[in-house]
Amino acid sequence: MEVPTLRPLAGIEVVSLAVNLPGPLAAARLAELGATVTKVEPPTGDPLAAAAPDWYTRLVAGQQVVTLDVKQQADRGKLDELLESADLLITSMRPTALARLGLAQPHERFPGLSLIEIVGHADDPEVPGHDLNYQAVHGTLTPPRMPTVPVADMLGAERAVSTALAALVSRSKTGVGQPYRVALEEAAAWAGQAVRHRLMGEGAVLGGAFPGYGIYACADGHVALGAVEPHFFMGALATFGADGTHESFAQAFADRTIAELEAIAAREDLPLNGIRTHSGK
Repeated sequence: MEVPTLRPLAGIEVVSLAVNLPGPLAAARLAELGATVTKVEPPTGDPLAAAAPDWYTRLVAGQQVVTLDVKQQADRGKLDELLESADLLITSMRPTALARLGLAQPHERFPGLSLIEIVGHADDPEVPGHDLNYQAVHGTLTPPRMPTVPVADMLGAERAVSTALAALVSRSKTGVGQPYRVALEEAAAWAGQAVRHRLMGEGAVLGGAFPGYGIYACADGHVALGAVEPHFFMGALATFGADGTHESFAQAFADRTIAELEAIAAREDLPLNGIRTHSGK
């Protein structure tokens, strides 16, 4: 059966002033759900376009991208024209900068407009920071290695999307938009609970302590075994002749290739995959 395309936000208009990563991620997700998105960029462009051009191109696909210097009166007027019919405004600047633009309470001028304001810190949103800073204080880093995923940015983007959906629900009841704030540090703190509560992290049950959930070397790389549930774990023991220790799984995998192990896992219905790295595409 063909699954219908999910476009529940058809007819919703979004204007985004947000650059870098969380805002564009959120805007792209809203566009996937059917919203019409206009991305407003400063004359210098979005830094994401220079840092990760292919990803930037994918994120803005299907959106209208316009360049405006909103600090200038003429271009600010063009922004206001976009906001007249918009349902959601996404920003990622400091609150003082937003206030200088007169956009801290945009519903006062545009009653149907809700603001989704992405900031760094909840306690003091004027403090500068980025994903690395937020992860640094919430236990999701393993120094000296750099993170491979921008956890705070990506979870923050999803929080921005869920907040936007809640804003639309609220407006449907009240008829008036409201400002909402999403803090990236709170998203990092949410992710860090997995470490604080000892589910993940060095020595934790899903951090390497349980042999059924781990990374093992094989003949041409590494595989990830995710046999957490008892039936998967028992199935892995029987399939690979392991005795339930890390050492026994390591021996069972050592002389087999990723392709061989994945074929065995597929045949026996086991959660095992080869580990692949990406060079950017």
